[in-house]
Amino acid sequence: MQNLFFALGSGLSLLGVVFGAFGAHALRSKLSPEMLETFEVAVRYQMYHSLGMIAAAWAVSQWQNQLTAASGWCFFAGILIFSGSLYILSLTGIRWLGAITPIGGLAFIVGWGCLTLAAIRA
Repeated sequence: MQNLFFALGSGLSLLGVVFGAFGAHALRSKLSPEMLETFEVAVRYQMYHSLGMIAAAWAVSQWQNQLTAASGWCFFAGILIFSGSLYILSLTGIRWLGAITPIGGLAFIVGWGCLTLAAIRA
């Protein structure tokens, strides 16, 4: 699990840098300022939580329990749902996707909560 979370966190960080550069250079003239800001929020949260996955990988190596694993999976799900829905929304204008974005935000919150509890219980 430790290697998986580290690899996913690193790979998603790499994609975050790529998406950030794509947004800054290729999308600046193609998206409205509001949609570009939405895209940038997606990149920012992807980067934060990719690093969270790397922290979860470290936590799994220190405290092997269900909470550490749950934190990594919550961060992964959150990136897919939160950032993914915002990427699609900003690129396509499909507004109903904004309704599922908070589910990803909740996954982020649960992930940090699991990591906090794992540290307290260790």
